[in-house]
Amino acid sequence: MRNAIQGAQMLFVAFGALVLVPLLTGLDPSVALFGAGVGTLIFQIITRRSVPIFLASSFAFIAPILYGVQTWGVPATMGGLMTAGFVYVAMGALIKVRGVELIHQLLPPVVVGPVIMVIGLGLAPVAVNMALGKGGDGTQLIDADASLIIAGASLLTTIGLSVFAKGFLKLTPILGGIIVGYALSLAYGIVDFTPVHQAAWLAMPNFTLPEFNINAVLFMIPVAIAPAVEHVGDMLAISNVTGKNYLKKPGLHRTITGDGVATIAASMVGAPPNTTYSEVTGAVMLTKAFNPVIMTWAAVTAIVLALVGKLGAALQTIPMPVMGGIMILLFGSIATVGLNTLIKNNVDLHKSRNLVIVAITLVFGIGGMAFGIGEFSLQGVSLCGIVAIVLNLILPKDLGENHVVDNAQIEQENN
Repeated sequence: MRNAIQGAQMLFVAFGALVLVPLLTGLDPSVALFGAGVGTLIFQIITRRSVPIFLASSFAFIAPILYGVQTWGVPATMGGLMTAGFVYVAMGALIKVRGVELIHQLLPPVVVGPVIMVIGLGLAPVAVNMALGKGGDGTQLIDADASLIIAGASLLTTIGLSVFAKGFLKLTPILGGIIVGYALSLAYGIVDFTPVHQAAWLAMPNFTLPEFNINAVLFMIPVAIAPAVEHVGDMLAISNVTGKNYLKKPGLHRTITGDGVATIAASMVGAPPNTTYSEVTGAVMLTKAFNPVIMTWAAVTAIVLALVGKLGAALQTIPMPVMGGIMILLFGSIATVGLNTLIKNNVDLHKSRNLVIVAITLVFGIGGMAFGIGEFSLQGVSLCGIVAIVLNLILPKDLGENHVVDNAQIEQENN
């Protein structure tokens, strides 16, 4: 019984972020809950239930899903996301054969950093439009003044909880921001409860089967780069928290394969791709809940909640400005993680090689560069991810090393 209560508590910590992704991308939050629950159980089977971690909707895929749904529709987008899951499984096989070093060779910080920055900054206009109550085409859907106040309250609450809160509250900034923004939205009378009245108490989620479109598949595959690297970071974090080396046992090849199969399973029913949740790792550290059985209960709770039709309908009534306010911080934070990847790993941008990789990746990704042949087109995160990897492989390692001159040397020569 105690494990079940702790499991529900872990789901509560992840809940805000888990439902945020489907709400932003137009997917069904009930399906996302179901996908997270099933994905976590699959991860536990593959890793022999040895890692106390919860898997749920990945933020890295928000921009690609938004683009995919608008361009090819939900089923084709799900087909693309399934193949991204197979990329994880392939990485797991490569890691087993060649070791972790292969990931570091293919995806060094100079590649990963700018790609993560593009994921965050590429979505900045979407966040601002939603905070102002505007749709994707710039149409004003909700009163601008009311939207700005609601978005501001959601943003400030999220910042306040993440910076000043203590203990358990510090782990739920997104949930707190949604609650405050929703309360204000009720006061402004912009919440429509019609879907809740029409929904049944118990209902199967609106599952969507995947379809395969070559453009969607090739678009999604490179997006798996950032979450794969994030997965390694999450495994190191949970290892530090519990004092066990999960990179050795069950092994990084097993955990990343588990993540991949969980993503494949989620995509098969119309849910966002799964990734390991660092919020839950924080909760594990705080509560000392190191028993992986607790995550089994969290997963079962997610599946049960997915079947509550009224809950799914209520989540879909959350107004756009509430999400917009939280997204401003969220997408900025993602970009900052990318920047921190460069700083923490001492990537020297005086070196021509590093400067070229970072500069081209950022401009291609944020500027919307697209390469196409016939019906096939690559753009956004996918294009800049491939470009960053290719540049890293083809540019000579010592490019620009002899040309770096520091300011002190210039001053000496001038004197």
